[in-house]
Amino acid sequence: MIRYAAAAALGQALMLAGCDRPASAPTATPVATARATAPRPAGPERLVLAFGDSLYAGYGLDRGQSLPDAVQARLRRDGINATIVNAGVSGDTTAAGRQRLGFVLDNLPRKPDLVLLGLGGNDVLRQLPAAETRANMTAMLDELHKRDLPVVLTGMKAPPNLGTAYVTAFDRIWPDLAKRDQAGLYPFVLDGVIGDPKLMQADRVHPNATGVARIADRLTPLVAAGLKPAG
Repeated sequence: MIRYAAAAALGQALMLAGCDRPASAPTATPVATARATAPRPAGPERLVLAFGDSLYAGYGLDRGQSLPDAVQARLRRDGINATIVNAGVSGDTTAAGRQRLGFVLDNLPRKPDLVLLGLGGNDVLRQLPAAETRANMTAMLDELHKRDLPVVLTGMKAPPNLGTAYVTAFDRIWPDLAKRDQAGLYPFVLDGVIGDPKLMQADRVHPNATGVARIADRLTPLVAAGLKPAG
């Protein structure tokens, strides 16, 4: 659970700079394979889809520094022959993600071994009703369940300035759905990073490369655990 000060920092940051600002001109396709940042180990390839917003897309970072890149590098360093397809799109709300999820899955080279799902930051930015966020997240998990795809969720938290009722309703979404679907859960994607200027970009919303490395160090073991043994 994040400290109040960190949550307040998130609230201030969301008012100043949103996750929905594109880092660059839109690309022709929302799907790109993360660049290998570590030697590929031996063994069968494990395919992971990272489906999210700017926190996955690598807003403000150099090519190869996104969170999916960093997790891929650590998985390979640990002997897992993983390729992560980065389907992070800056500005996506859960509603936008829900609309494009099927298309992205249908256009992968094969069925992924795991889906890393991280949306919700832009819902907070726009103060969308928590019930809508929950409905969209539920629909995406239902689609993934229908396709028999294991999931690791990276959650989001609402800043306290949005009020107790909203914060309570919003913050419960990810734990509730993880329990319902027996999915892996990293409760707050910016945990341990938000509020620390050494780990954040100037907008105070997006982690810098050092912050991404901090998140990846903590997230990678959960991703590795979510990958079923190769058959």
